Amino acid sequence: MLGSAPPDRTTVHPADNANTYTIFRGDLMKSKWIISGLLSAAVWTFAGPVLADDLPFKEGPVTDVTSVRTKPGKFFEYWAFLAKDFKADMDEAKKQGLVVSYSVQAAIPRSPHDPDLYLVVTYPNMAAFDTLNEKMNAIAKKLRATSPQQEDKASGDRESLREILGDQIIRELQFK
Repeated sequence: MLGSAPPDRTTVHPADNANTYTIFRGDLMKSKWIISGLLSAAVWTFAGPVLADDLPFKEGPVTDVTSVRTKPGKFFEYWAFLAKDFKADMDEAKKQGLVVSYSVQAAIPRSPHDPDLYLVVTYPNMAAFDTLNEKMNAIAKKLRATSPQQEDKASGDRESLREILGDQIIRELQFK
């Protein structure tokens, strides 16, 4: 009706009841999913260790593989950093038991977007990553008397020498 007042919102309209029911029903469905998810998580939490004993393999060390592409004409400058700071950090981390082994692998790139170096660092297990940043910062401070901010700046400065193309974490599976 033209010129009539807007509907009174204090009265209950059938359409409002339908929406309220739909919303309530949706919340109820979400609650059922949440409860079933929590129950499922609880079952797997307690069953996980039992099932792990049934696995045909044992979880071994964890390796972090960083793909690096050196900038044209900058390989030897980047190598100088690796031979000094990277090697010193890794040797100290290995001495402290944080790292099992490390290496630098050269690769022949198939395209301009492929790495020419891989930095490969093996850790004893996934738990090694829990406090790794703090421990590596302590190593850098001990060896070079630098703060985490100075290390970040130095890492950024190395962008003129190389590009980090990616990082992959892989885990060794050992036969039982």
